[in-house]
Amino acid sequence: MDKLHWLYDLLDLAGTFAFAISGAVAAKQRGLDLFGICAIAFTVACGGGIIRDVCIGAIPPAGLANWHYLAVAILATGMTIGLYPFVQRVNHPVLFFDALGLSLFAVTGAQKALAYGHNGEVAVLLGITTAVGGGVLRDILLNRIPVILAKEIYASAALVGALIVVLGDYLKWLTADWVSIVALITCFALRLLALRYHWNLPVYADEKTSD
Repeated sequence: MDKLHWLYDLLDLAGTFAFAISGAVAAKQRGLDLFGICAIAFTVACGGGIIRDVCIGAIPPAGLANWHYLAVAILATGMTIGLYPFVQRVNHPVLFFDALGLSLFAVTGAQKALAYGHNGEVAVLLGITTAVGGGVLRDILLNRIPVILAKEIYASAALVGALIVVLGDYLKWLTADWVSIVALITCFALRLLALRYHWNLPVYADEKTSD
């Protein structure tokens, strides 16, 4: 594969931008300095993609080899800091941009795995990894419980998005562009609806036994 489709590049950079904003906002809310905010933003934006690229053998990872990703992450960080009052007007900005990045990366992660000749199972798993990897790194660095370890519908939404990409590739029911758009909208809507209506996965806590 010499070159991925232009839509992949667009979605990947859009996901980088969205996740970078998510990371920058979270880091700023934690009171980190400028370097810390930039570091968290880049980690969130590119962490999942770097893990994916290492797994599929795309070495060096695009997040490190392509300067566009660093530039987009820095641009998003600068905009977040400079326009923070405006960003705050978005209801729960971290959650909104995190949901957007989750959806974009679930799609592009599955697309890239398929483009490198891997099967559907690998594509789905790496779509999820691309989507949640950066967020997990962010939460660990900021000393928070990663969202995917909680009861929220998060990785599940990424799973649905990646599955749509894989099924669309196998069944050829729509063009690749339309499959990507459907997968993106479905994942994003599922995540936002889960947040809005408090949809959660079941929790199996240990029952207390009485003597």
